[in-house]
Amino acid sequence: MANVSITFNGKKFLLSCEDGQEEHLEELLIQINQKFNELKNDLGSLGENKLLLITAVKVMDEYHETKKKVEQKQIELRDLSNKFRELKNLVYNYKDKKEEEIKELNNKHIDLKAEIENSQKNYERIIDEAADEISNFVDKANIENLS
Repeated sequence: MANVSITFNGKKFLLSCEDGQEEHLEELLIQINQKFNELKNDLGSLGENKLLLITAVKVMDEYHETKKKVEQKQIELRDLSNKFRELKNLVYNYKDKKEEEIKELNNKHIDLKAEIENSQKNYERIIDEAADEISNFVDKANIENLS
């Protein structure tokens, strides 16, 4: 245990704390001493015990106000976190939906390409058949004209 010598309200005190906490204890005592002196200046001499009690109440009030603010910020952070999760889910759902639509469009594209190729083959076949029929017709006409 470490010892810290402090002055409070003009009196010296020796306080103990864990090793390494000396500076922190000194900072806390400086703040308490400032509060005490502010109240002493504002309220006059009410007596040391009453001023100590009012100082303690003021410090606790500030502590509770800070605690409320921290709790409110935690609620806000939790709400933001939930909203972020919802947004993240929406983004992933949107992405999945769009990937599915792209896959569907690719399949339709492949089907359309195959249909075009089949139509082109059928068209070429029909052209070839028509050309053969015309050629046969011409050949028959030539034979009939020759006879």
